[in-house]
Amino acid sequence: MTRPLFINPAVLVIVLLVLGSATSVLAREADEGDRRLNAETFRGLALRNIGPALKSGRIADLVIHPADESIWYAAVASGGIWKSVNAGITWTPVFDDQASYAIGCLATDPGNPNVIWAGTGEDVGTRHVGFGDGIYRTDDGGKTWQNMGLRNSEHIARIIVSAEDSDVVYVAAQGPLWSKGGDRGFFKTTDGGKTWTKTLGDDEWTGVTDIVVDPRDPKRIYAATWQRHRNVAAYMGGGPKSGIYRSDDGGDTWKKLSEGLPAGSMGKIGLAISIQRPDVVYAAIELNRRQGGLYRSTDRGNSWEKRSDSVAGGTGPQYYQELYASPHQFDRIYLMDVYFKVSLDGGKTFSRVNSKYRHGDSHALAFKHSDPDYIMVGDDGGIYESFDQAENWRWAENLPVTQFYKVSVDDDEPFYNIYGGTQDHGSQGGPSRTDNIHGIQNSDWRMVLDWDGYQTATEPGNPDVIYAQRQEGRLARIDVPTGEAIFIEPQPEAGEEVERFNWDAPILVSPHDPARLYFASQRLWRSDNRGDKWLAISGDLTRNQERMNLPVMGVCRAGILPGISSPCRTTIRSHRYRSLPRSKASSTWGPMTVVSGD
Repeated sequence: MTRPLFINPAVLVIVLLVLGSATSVLAREADEGDRRLNAETFRGLALRNIGPALKSGRIADLVIHPADESIWYAAVASGGIWKSVNAGITWTPVFDDQASYAIGCLATDPGNPNVIWAGTGEDVGTRHVGFGDGIYRTDDGGKTWQNMGLRNSEHIARIIVSAEDSDVVYVAAQGPLWSKGGDRGFFKTTDGGKTWTKTLGDDEWTGVTDIVVDPRDPKRIYAATWQRHRNVAAYMGGGPKSGIYRSDDGGDTWKKLSEGLPAGSMGKIGLAISIQRPDVVYAAIELNRRQGGLYRSTDRGNSWEKRSDSVAGGTGPQYYQELYASPHQFDRIYLMDVYFKVSLDGGKTFSRVNSKYRHGDSHALAFKHSDPDYIMVGDDGGIYESFDQAENWRWAENLPVTQFYKVSVDDDEPFYNIYGGTQDHGSQGGPSRTDNIHGIQNSDWRMVLDWDGYQTATEPGNPDVIYAQRQEGRLARIDVPTGEAIFIEPQPEAGEEVERFNWDAPILVSPHDPARLYFASQRLWRSDNRGDKWLAISGDLTRNQERMNLPVMGVCRAGILPGISSPCRTTIRSHRYRSLPRSKASSTWGPMTVVSGD
């Protein structure tokens, strides 16, 4: 016979009081913990620069002071703004206290070179692009900065300050890359940045990527619009709203230029204007993705002539395409590219500029008015200068602006080491400290794996083993003392689909068993012997969608082409789980609902 359960009311009250007290204590501790997570708590943990300048990093723009050519400013794609007052002998970061780390462009005020404008957010369309929070100005050569607005622009490509009136500033804002809207287009201020007026571009996908001004008439402006969108599935770098425009009234009204220009879907456009003959304007035009060429106008853009098929290559024009006209020689123009090119005949023919002992992936040029043989270039490897028209180069080996994606640390003694994957400079490793009186030097850092580098991992208790990877899952186990790299990327079995690794695939070393690794493609893999053998412990954990059916610019791929529309099909293909017996450590996986913040 089952007896009824009797609970003494007094005991129940005591239990509830104890639980309530415990809950109250936990709540107080949580509140106290939240209060401790503030700037004061971490004030003593000062950050220190440990480098490296072993490979330097991507430069977005360069400025040489017009009156004192030993003063340089470098806009770093992933490292703020750096200033040198001694022609690159030493560098000082001058933007570290601001809210953005990614810089797209710089501009000096012709009336006062101590006034510098900075556009935040890189001006490229790559997957590793950094975004910003608007336009900044300094009135004291970089000592202090003020955000002057356009906070939702995310990517500012060009700024020009009027030579007649320092309060008049023109801005080419590409706008957000991963979403529509924001502050995109041509913006103008007539009160030094207090207010802004937009006069070109739309409210969805079309911004402005370049502007040039006639040196005889600061109210004559040429602008290139750029329609583009990137999402996790695809990149669309052009559209019917990309084009070239001219304004003769300081950007208040615009005329679209078309005579002689190509029909089709234009992509990124670079502009330049001849200083010697300002009626001559140049345009590097991306067309229908990988086509295009160099166009020139000799009548202020009223008509154009195609000069050649030259267009930036590599990862695509979206990553380059800046165009520069020499301030010293008519029709000498430079096109930024993997290895940038020079034309001496206004774009009819191009030749590759000497790239010996230079990294490549060029983005910015600067000239000295006093020396026609001098040229400075900024690329993915940092800053290089030449005194003989690019016959020889000198590299700035003291600019620590490498773009690290992710970092990991080992437990070596007496000083632990830091490892990380970097953009274009492989995976690197270096010490947290040294016993050298000079501190950490470039020579203390080393390359542990080539190509682009991504997430690294270390083995607890064994600093002699690390893991590094190239893009798309090319994982390697590295013996640190010898430098030997063994590639251990897991492979599908016969008859299985190809593994779909992310550009930056995740890896995890178990803290409980140092020989156990977890690595992920569209499914999760486990190894119990440092990657010598792998076991798939899940099926496809992605949504397994056909990316060509996902919307770009709000429509499906077919709908982007003029006159063609198509509803987006977002059908999720059936998952193909691999059934594993429990003896093989199979796990049960289920979908996790993610609630949008919208």
